[in-house]
Amino acid sequence: MEQKGFSANQLKVVAIAAMTLDHFTYVLFPGYPTEWYFLLIHLLGRLTAPIMWFFVAEGYHYTRDWKKYLGRLLGFALLSHFAYNFAFGIPFLPFQTTFFNQTSVLWALALGLLALAISDGKLTWLQKPWQRVLGVMGCCVLAFPANWSSPAVMAILHIGSNRGNFKKQMAGMLLWAGVYALVYFLFIDRVYGILQMGVALTIPLLARYNGERGTCKWLPRFFYVYYPAHLFLCGLLRLALWGNVGVLVGA
Repeated sequence: MEQKGFSANQLKVVAIAAMTLDHFTYVLFPGYPTEWYFLLIHLLGRLTAPIMWFFVAEGYHYTRDWKKYLGRLLGFALLSHFAYNFAFGIPFLPFQTTFFNQTSVLWALALGLLALAISDGKLTWLQKPWQRVLGVMGCCVLAFPANWSSPAVMAILHIGSNRGNFKKQMAGMLLWAGVYALVYFLFIDRVYGILQMGVALTIPLLARYNGERGTCKWLPRFFYVYYPAHLFLCGLLRLALWGNVGVLVGA
């Protein structure tokens, strides 16, 4: 019998739709507008990150070769770096403006996957507990300049390490999202810092995940292509509307 709930593909479609709406709104209406309808759009955009974190952890569990999976994520992270920075007017060479938001979230996703492998002892040269801790800390340091920063690494690690215990997975996700929200609140924008906790809206959706991939086998690959492609379109729109100016923090 067909299982009830949402498949991985269906949840990824939700993530893609929320992400697209969020990104194009940042380009069309730059800055941090506080009208309720803008806040609602960006609140819906918070659905994307937890779904991405969750399925990186799921992908790590199911993959036959985590190294190939990591290589694929790193490859698309490199491609998406240029697409992401072009989309929002962030210099391609990092740290010319700030330490925040210097590359896309895919860099943090790849490092979250690596942190899971380190924690599981998959790296033969990092076997002792203190070595694994240092390895995970290194992943967090490297992920700091990315969108969603180091908390994305820790959220993926917590979700993957507590697979089978949904409450613990979501509690950890909210904890690390809260760390990111606090940094955003203190150093970037107070209203949008609070807005980051909209990730909690994803919990009812993930709670209905039925453990199935879905019938559309090409959708996971489509996401990796769609992500930089839609960012490239965002960049073209930004140039057409505003010229070569930044529209997001980090620009």
